[in-house]
Amino acid sequence: MTLTLGHFLTLGAMLFAISVIGIFLNRKNLIVLLMAIEMMLLAVNMNFVAFSHYLGDMHGQLFVFFILTVAAAEAAIGLAILVLLFRNKSNINAEDLNLLKG
Repeated sequence: MTLTLGHFLTLGAMLFAISVIGIFLNRKNLIVLLMAIEMMLLAVNMNFVAFSHYLGDMHGQLFVFFILTVAAAEAAIGLAILVLLFRNKSNINAEDLNLLKG
């Protein structure tokens, strides 16, 4: 049995759907929200790599490296905001973010 493009696209769609469900089911914990957003990006990246391999073009795989770079910066900034929120409020609930207004 060989893996086809449909297998990779199905796996990417399932990962994306799981992350969307994770966002809608858990709106309080910011760490889970960030993990779901990262899983969305990884599902999209899997589709880019699958299409790139299927078409024999390296542009999709190169684009994935740029997306992963931006995602790493986003995760670092998001975690820094979470640490500051935890220091100020002693919890990391998403509903407490509106209390950070100046």
